Amino acid sequence: MIIYLDTSAYVKLYVAEPGSEQVVAVKDQAGAICTHLIAYAELRATLAKTVREGRLTHNELGRQLLRMEADWTSTQVLNVTESMIRRAGALAQQFGLRGYDSVHLAAAESVSQALAGGDFRFLAFDDKLVKAARALGMRVET
Repeated sequence: MIIYLDTSAYVKLYVAEPGSEQVVAVKDQAGAICTHLIAYAELRATLAKTVREGRLTHNELGRQLLRMEADWTSTQVLNVTESMIRRAGALAQQFGLRGYDSVHLAAAESVSQALAGGDFRFLAFDDKLVKAARALGMRVET
């Protein structure tokens, strides 16, 4: 199984919150994890926010960043292309998505299409994004 994690799913590997156990279980079952390059910046921003909110200490942040960096090296990272960004723009308009959510959706769609018929799954914790992925015919991990 190849799983695409958007940032709302990926961050649950490092911050205990609803859905974290599910993401860990899916990660353990996956043959490969993929995401878009923008997830890196989003992950770092989200982890920093958890410190500001008091949900992680600075020491915990350091440990989680080390784990994140180790995981990132084994993640298949999709890079920015103009065609993907243009597709993301169309998806944002079609489904009323935020910009980066639409980039994640376009990236996941490209993997899904490349694997045509393979065991590809999408995992996110944003209802609008999940609904859009389903509308595009992707199997959404729930």
